[in-house]
Amino acid sequence: MSDITVSPPKYLPPAVIDRAPALVAGGALLVGCLAIAHFVDLRQAALFAVGGLLGAALYHGSFGFTGGWRRMVVERRGRGIRAQMLMIGVAAMAMIPLLSAGSLGGQPLVGALAPVGVSVLIGAAMFGLGMQLGGGCGSGTLFTVGGGSSRMLVTLAFFIVGAVVGTAHLPWWLELASYGTIDMGRQFGTGTAIFATLAALGLVALVTALIERRTHGDVEREPAPSRPGWTWLLNGPWPLVGAGLLMALLNIATLLLAGHPWSVTFGFGLWGAKAAQVVGVPVESWAFWNWPGPQKALNSSVLADVTSVMNFGIILGAALAASLAGKFAPRAKIPLGSFLAAVVGGLLMGYGARLSFGCNIGALFSGIASGSLHGWLWFAAAFAGSFVGIWARPFFGLDGFAKK
Repeated sequence: MSDITVSPPKYLPPAVIDRAPALVAGGALLVGCLAIAHFVDLRQAALFAVGGLLGAALYHGSFGFTGGWRRMVVERRGRGIRAQMLMIGVAAMAMIPLLSAGSLGGQPLVGALAPVGVSVLIGAAMFGLGMQLGGGCGSGTLFTVGGGSSRMLVTLAFFIVGAVVGTAHLPWWLELASYGTIDMGRQFGTGTAIFATLAALGLVALVTALIERRTHGDVEREPAPSRPGWTWLLNGPWPLVGAGLLMALLNIATLLLAGHPWSVTFGFGLWGAKAAQVVGVPVESWAFWNWPGPQKALNSSVLADVTSVMNFGIILGAALAASLAGKFAPRAKIPLGSFLAAVVGGLLMGYGARLSFGCNIGALFSGIASGSLHGWLWFAAAFAGSFVGIWARPFFGLDGFAKK
């Protein structure tokens, strides 16, 4: 007989569901789906549901670009960035061929394409700086608001303000130097675009692994499930890789349903513009809001706007996920320095996202997965801005390069 004993795995205690928030969030998701299906159409209701699933994946995976980038810079741990590269790569393998085809089943398909120019370079750098001060990226702001973060409500409010100001100034920025839109799929062919995209994503992942191994002697692995059986699906946390793969599939679903990939920040600008109209600001006279797409959105219900209904779904999906995990915990007290960082960060992210045609989702994730070269410029500029933001965090009483 062997006297070697194997200790059972240590699991987290069962989650205590926050019932009232769970009922409210779950009820709002159900009523929202029915209302959108009735007042708009089933396709829009399906996109609202996709948003709900994205919110759950973002929350349970804690899948924020902000934290992953900060860990790489401060701790030299790249697990978050590698999960992001995998997510983008999986989406790209499906989206680049679909976009090259131009349509599927009569549904026109358009990628997240934008010019490679000065506005993207400066706007993305502003966004990267802002997201480290604000505490979240575009998607991160939404899912943390859904999880009950009062600080992120401040970030979101000023994100909206910055986005509206950005719509006023964007025409001027577009007059600056630009190489135009570079669609790799159409310019170099589908196969070449996919190969180049996967190679570049793999190179980024490899560099993070080499830096991590050189610093720590190993590469951080995905932790084992912290709950028994399949209960982790309901209570979380989810593996980063699993959450990323689900979001890649949901972005592909968004492309097929909406005709364009997942985006976040246009909705913020739209909400702010509608609010500005209520208080008498004539945003309808601005050049941006006279372009066909924005003009149609401004003159229609927010329920008819794809980005808006998906954002609503993300907030509610994250709220439901947090409640089922027993982690819905709104906090009202915000230190002054943290509050100011949220204000500055929100303004920079809103303005920067408008200048650079999106955030970490619309420009980075969907842009690169669409084969748009501007997505890579956005990535480089935003990472540089994020580095500056990490350096600036201690001035607001937040942790930065000096780990606490």
